[in-house]
Parts: sequence; structure tokens; C-alpha cells
Amino acid sequence: MARKPQKSDSHGSLKQLQVLVNQYPDLINDHIKNQLNLSSNSEIEWLSPLKEDNYAEYTDDDFIDKIGLDPEEIKLEDFWPKRGANWDALSKTKKGEIILVEAKANIPEMVSPPSGAGEKSMRLISKSLNETKKYLNKTNEIDWTGIFYQYTNRIAHLYFLRVLKKKKAYLVNIYFVGDKSVDGPNTVDEWKGGIKVMNNYLGLNSHKLKKYMADIFIDISDIQKMG
Repeated sequence: MARKPQKSDSHGSLKQLQVLVNQYPDLINDHIKNQLNLSSNSEIEWLSPLKEDNYAEYTDDDFIDKIGLDPEEIKLEDFWPKRGANWDALSKTKKGEIILVEAKANIPEMVSPPSGAGEKSMRLISKSLNETKKYLNKTNEIDWTGIFYQYTNRIAHLYFLRVLKKKKAYLVNIYFVGDKSVDGPNTVDEWKGGIKVMNNYLGLNSHKLKKYMADIFIDISDIQKMG
């Protein structure tokens, strides 16, 4: 199922992102425009997770359709197998710029399980990840299907949309600070330390897609103050 409704009474990044997108979008919109160098008067429309849509998250062709593209034209299945990236949030600007969003509320969320794809799917995944690495001029032997697989496959999707399909796509990673419900980091520096370890391991401290990506830190106390 490529449309996945979510509970509204959860916790951690799932809950914080639902609140942010549906109640206080300006709090995140300003960060996105600043860090991605979008026009200050850009209007950002959030497509998911929306309250009126059961806070659904999207994947596969439903994800492509949700961001306003034609699945038949884009042909995501030629790059990535079914049951692929499940996006925490999706948005677009009025100019058609696509913003893909992943969110985290604690350090362990950064470490994803290795890909569990079957043999046929794994061949396509490996091919696409290696193609992405080649484009980024990364020649190390680090397995991108390993412990940071979620992060690497999101970068691969950015490569797919922006480089292969010539779409104005961006990747935003939101890191929530101070979420005691999941023992999350209390400071931005803690997050930056974890991100640095991940990028050092993968060799991704600098690369050609970096300017289309942003790490955004949201203190949940700022969200609570607005409530």
C-alpha cells in the first residue's frame, strides 16, 4: 500500500512533524526558505502528513503523484523497486519546487536497518545507489545498503528527481531537539555530532547534491510555546 495513514496519538518525530505541518507550518517554512535559498515570498504548500488525509505518508507511485508528477512519465520503478522510500512529509512551492522531508527525534533513528529487499529488488537498489555514488564522485567501498541505508536511499531519490528527471527537488532533514518522550538530544550540537559521524562514515561531508539539501533543527519547546 503506497498511501499509509498514521495515528494522531503517537510520539517522537511522527507526532512532532504532524503538529508542525498542520498547526505551525510557518515555523518550518521560514527555515526551509532560508536554508535552501528560496525566495522569502515563496509559498510552501504542505501535501503530507495532513490531518484531513489521516496524516498519511506516501511511497512509490503515490508519492510521485502526490508531488504533482506523472508516474507514467517519471517511471520510478525503473530506478527503485516497489515498497521504497516512505516519506515523512512532502511539500511544494507555488513555483513547483519539490521538498522531500525526513524527520528524526532521537539519535537511534539515524541508524536504519540494512535493506531487506529480495534478490531482484536488491539488484536494482544496488545499481541505483552505485549510480548515485558515481555521480557524487564517491569511490569508497562503504556499503550504502548498510546501517545508514535510509539516509543514502533518500539521497538517491534526490539524485533521481533532480539529476535524471530534471525536477527542482530538495531534501530536508528535520531534527527535533528536546523530545523527552523518546530520549532525544537536548542540544543542536548533539545532533550535529551524530550527523558528522554519519557523513564521515559515508564520505558525504561534501558532494554535488549538498546545495539541494538542508539540516533543520526545531526545538520542541518552540512548538509548545505556540500551542
